[in-house]
Amino acid sequence: MSDSHKLYQTWCEKVDDPALKADLLAVANDEPEIGDRFYRTLSFGTAGLRGVLGAGTNRMNVYTVGAATQGLCQWLGKKYGDAAVAIAYDSRNNSTLFAQRSAEILAANGIKVHIFDELMPTPALSFAILHLHCQAGIVVTASHNPAKYNGYKVYGPEAYQLSPEEADEVLREIETVDYFGGIKTIPFEEGLRTGVIQYIGKDTVDAYIDAVLSEQVDKDICRQSPISVVYTPLNGAGNHCVRKILDRIGVETVAVVPEQEQPDGDFPTCPYPNPEEATAMELGLRLCERLGYDILLATDPDSDRAGVAVRHQGRIVRLSGNEIGVLMLQYIVERRRETGTLPKDPIVVKSVVSTKLCDRLAGELGVQVIDVLTGFKYIGELVAELEQKGEADRFLLGFEESSGYLTGPHARDKDAVNAAMIICEMTAYYKSKGKTLLDVLDGIYSVCGRYLNVVDSYTFEGEDGSVKMAGMLRALRAGAPSEIGGHAVAATGDYLSGKRVLADGGEETITLPESDILEYTLENGASVIVRPSGTEPKIKVYYSLSAATLEQAQQLYEQVSAGVKALLGV
Repeated sequence: MSDSHKLYQTWCEKVDDPALKADLLAVANDEPEIGDRFYRTLSFGTAGLRGVLGAGTNRMNVYTVGAATQGLCQWLGKKYGDAAVAIAYDSRNNSTLFAQRSAEILAANGIKVHIFDELMPTPALSFAILHLHCQAGIVVTASHNPAKYNGYKVYGPEAYQLSPEEADEVLREIETVDYFGGIKTIPFEEGLRTGVIQYIGKDTVDAYIDAVLSEQVDKDICRQSPISVVYTPLNGAGNHCVRKILDRIGVETVAVVPEQEQPDGDFPTCPYPNPEEATAMELGLRLCERLGYDILLATDPDSDRAGVAVRHQGRIVRLSGNEIGVLMLQYIVERRRETGTLPKDPIVVKSVVSTKLCDRLAGELGVQVIDVLTGFKYIGELVAELEQKGEADRFLLGFEESSGYLTGPHARDKDAVNAAMIICEMTAYYKSKGKTLLDVLDGIYSVCGRYLNVVDSYTFEGEDGSVKMAGMLRALRAGAPSEIGGHAVAATGDYLSGKRVLADGGEETITLPESDILEYTLENGASVIVRPSGTEPKIKVYYSLSAATLEQAQQLYEQVSAGVKALLGV
């Protein structure tokens, strides 16, 4: 009998949750499914837990969430003694259950709990940690993943996600916990009655909204130059806060996509509720087209990512996360320079996989660019460091190509409520100048050259997929290519070794922390980055290419991507 089947039998004997018991019995004769559910323990890392809902050690359920929370309690007890934790959750299936179970376990371990009494965006959780002086935070969400997923993210006292070292420490505590006998708990209602669990009040939500508003660049522009907005929360947690912020900045004409307005963890109209995906935006695009509105805004289920489409020359055009990040940089610097509020030595922070156009434009604008590893916690960490030095005003913008943005120190994670405000501001500002965001982007290209950024993803589900992904990355490290798609490789960077090897045999040191990233710089300046996703069973390939025209950039992409596929064997 395999180890997986032994674990399966143990769970069948000990699980007392009726839904999970039925789930286990339903796969009794499905050995591959049993193997997938029990071949490993759902991994806990800097992004916490994320996985498919269901029974098993490799699934999101009250036992895996319970063990993670008990391990977190043990870590907090050793690190802080007395501690307080803030909890938020989104619209996903079982999010409320997992949030309340976490509160019950924290309370039983003598840890003060502050929990929102309604769905709330992830950035509001980050804000609440600072506002309520907590030592940690938990948000139950799987962000933009399909409906079968849920997740559990943990934040430290500085309100960004745990560092790799802290995550390892928590993991070691989790590994000591027995799913069925080692988790302390009290009833949620008892925690409320005794005061060890408290609901986070409206005053904290209002303070979060006020903090976002404090990051306005132009407080009057949306009233002076009215715009019309279609908004979709994609059945997630953004509806209340995004609509509140639009009202506060003076956007009066707002239509919400009716099929996607109310929370629904099944996401019936968008099976992949990611604002980067065309299918998720389809209903909003149709409504925007029918109403003739200026702009479409979409936020993912936990409202930390924002997607955008704009009306341009009679049609609705979607913009990528990279394009919005570059437009934000242009707008913030341009407008703050006009109003005399641009700080000395301004900074924009972006992930290494985000567009190189940002570097080119920042050079034109006189702004310093700081690259960090993928994961907004690294941007949040830098914001915290600036604030500790009294230099938070230098931080203009942090962004990732995956539609995550932040323009102030009020939160330490990407914030789609904040992004919605700035996007509407700059839309109104450029409208007052007779321009759309596409016009502004074309102006940037005319100065900096035509950039093309593409992300290709390759999915590898299950145990076999995990082994295959690891083998691909090992093969790439074993033999660095001299050319990709007919273009010579000028440098190969391996963020695990911390070395960048040049074509002439020279070496450079990569100063960022160790990470599972491979980077290829081609002789024509093109960049190709290969990395496994931290939250999904995928290998992602990021292309940042530039040429004189879009057609030439697309041709370059076709050549280089064909070479990458050959390298990966996909």
